[in-house]
Amino acid sequence: MHVDWSALGRVAAVSLGVTVAVVVVFTFGVLGLSRAEDPRTGAGATGRLQAGLCFLACAAVVAYGIYLIVPQFH
Repeated sequence: MHVDWSALGRVAAVSLGVTVAVVVVFTFGVLGLSRAEDPRTGAGATGRLQAGLCFLACAAVVAYGIYLIVPQFH
């Protein structure tokens, strides 16, 4: 049995990078929601737009991951 350790390392590194990126984008979405709900900032529409785009990006990454995992979608 042969394990390609460099490929395994690359997969682990990409997985870690994408996970951190999705968490950061989701955090920006939560930040946008908190700005939209704070009447002192006056950024209601901008905050909701930021949150919507961030959450949409997170959903797209999750959908792409499911597409890659499920063979019936190919």
